[in-house]
Amino acid sequence: MSRSHTHPIQLRSVGSQDALAPLPPQPAVQNPSSHSWASLCGSPPWRLSCLLALQHILVLASLLCASHLLLLRSLPPGGLSFSPAHLLASSLFSCGVSTTLQTWMGSRLPLVQAPSFEFLVPALVLTNQKLPLDIQTPGNCEHRTRAWASDMLHLCEGPGCHNLELWNTSLREVSGAVVVSGLLQGMLGLLGAPGYLFLHCGPLVLAPCLVVAGFSAHREVALFCSGHWGLALLLILLMVVCSQHLGSCKLPSCRWRSASTSSACSHIPAFRLLSVLVPVACVWIISALLGLSVIPLELSAPTEAPWFWLPHPTEWVWPLLTSRALAAGISMALATSVSSLGCYALCGRLMHLPSPPPHACSRGLSLEGLGSVLAGLLGSPMGTASSFPNIGTVSLIQAGSQRVAHLVGLLCVGFGLSPRLAQLLFTIPLPILGGVLGVTQAVVLSTGFSNFHLADIDSGRNVFIVGFCIFMALLLPRWLREAPVLLSTGWSPLDVLLHSLLTEPIFLAGLLGFLLENTIPGTRLERGLCQGLPSPFTAQEAQMPQKSREKAAQEYELPFPLQNLCACTPQPVRCLCPLPEDPGNEEGGPAAEPGETANLLPGFGEQCPRSSREELRSL
Repeated sequence: MSRSHTHPIQLRSVGSQDALAPLPPQPAVQNPSSHSWASLCGSPPWRLSCLLALQHILVLASLLCASHLLLLRSLPPGGLSFSPAHLLASSLFSCGVSTTLQTWMGSRLPLVQAPSFEFLVPALVLTNQKLPLDIQTPGNCEHRTRAWASDMLHLCEGPGCHNLELWNTSLREVSGAVVVSGLLQGMLGLLGAPGYLFLHCGPLVLAPCLVVAGFSAHREVALFCSGHWGLALLLILLMVVCSQHLGSCKLPSCRWRSASTSSACSHIPAFRLLSVLVPVACVWIISALLGLSVIPLELSAPTEAPWFWLPHPTEWVWPLLTSRALAAGISMALATSVSSLGCYALCGRLMHLPSPPPHACSRGLSLEGLGSVLAGLLGSPMGTASSFPNIGTVSLIQAGSQRVAHLVGLLCVGFGLSPRLAQLLFTIPLPILGGVLGVTQAVVLSTGFSNFHLADIDSGRNVFIVGFCIFMALLLPRWLREAPVLLSTGWSPLDVLLHSLLTEPIFLAGLLGFLLENTIPGTRLERGLCQGLPSPFTAQEAQMPQKSREKAAQEYELPFPLQNLCACTPQPVRCLCPLPEDPGNEEGGPAAEPGETANLLPGFGEQCPRSSREELRSL
């Protein structure tokens, strides 16, 4: 009795000179459309790279619009002391700087940095506690907040209104929380804590996080799509047709020769590579012809935004640092760290690279913290973190490139320097942005399910861990939202910290998965931490020549100009530099037999019985 496994999609990093060489041909018959076009043809040309970068900008705009719109809807119109266009431009500028640093000297993966939803939950908790007590009801907090804001406009419209100043103070406090989260995240990265914890995160920790990350945005997607379900469904239909039904159709293009390979490609799968840009352009034109291109009121500027503007911290008031902002910043840092580690593991797998080493994870989180500090100082209420929707786009188009990620960073900086251009991105109707966000989040959800086959999913231990983590991560936030009484300990900062952490689904999934995976006894075979499972990635990596594996490991190393600085790096931050390889073990630790256990708690070192999948293999 045997179980057959399908061959996964192969994705490669094609933007650097250390791109992986093509794998040797597999004996099994495979679908040609399942291979990444980029891995076969090398680096894409510059014109195509610009289109792919613009495609990622559209995905980033959907996430940026969702996070800012949901936060600004809790504020009364006109209550801001600056234009929303400047707020969006400052966020785009910090995202561009963070993306450039991340791909150059961070994790070195083609990850786009964006304001994730992990910043939104603590921000809403922080601003909600500033409201009058009679509207702080969890069940219908958003509706009552907007109603109270509308009433306050009729009662107080003067420039010295105390209540309008209260909202500006709330945004300053949120910006202070973003600065605190960036400082804490950078400190954790410099200490090497993320890299150490990442070594203990197997498939049963990553998979629930990805599944919950895919589910966590369904309310925002439904809210955006409800503006016009016809446009949203049309966009989703076109994206499915272009990426799946027409994914193997190749169109002729200008003949070009790749710099990293000797082969020349004259046909490209244009429908699959542009399966976001083409549908968005078509539906956007249709909505413009129907007169549906309307900017949301919360993101519209009362006056025309300037064409050029240099973001700097002294443009507005400085962030406000309070004990409540400190508590919200701690929850932001913990939640975004869990989310970013999941992004690193997923992106490395999609690019068909080895698992990110500890030094790459630590550098990545340190630079993400630097980007959040920059965003907070510029007055943005959202920090920067690795974007799950953009990774879903990489999986959807089956192509990833450091060159494209660098172009995304440059475009974001360009949009950040021009508030008028930044505002142009948000003239896209909300149903279109909701459709883009829905498809990309669905891809992230599916990649989470695909990680289950790396472990023994027939094991009762693993079944319990997966089900318990996913269900509790979705249940606790809903319970706190519907609770008749707010979580109250008598101390406001502790209330903010607990309420923020317990309403972060991905943090709950990561924490529960990490604790259960490393405390419940189980063999390495059950946990998917050894060569015993029929993992296609393990088999393909074993077939790679030694030179190709060395090139794959070099993808995570520091760029050449910075490699000489590792020798003079102080000992406390030496964790950011690659360690010398151990010839006896490429993973950096002692080799373990399939029957050994690897748990954090003592007393679980005994041998466990054979897993159910191992018994089935022996039949």
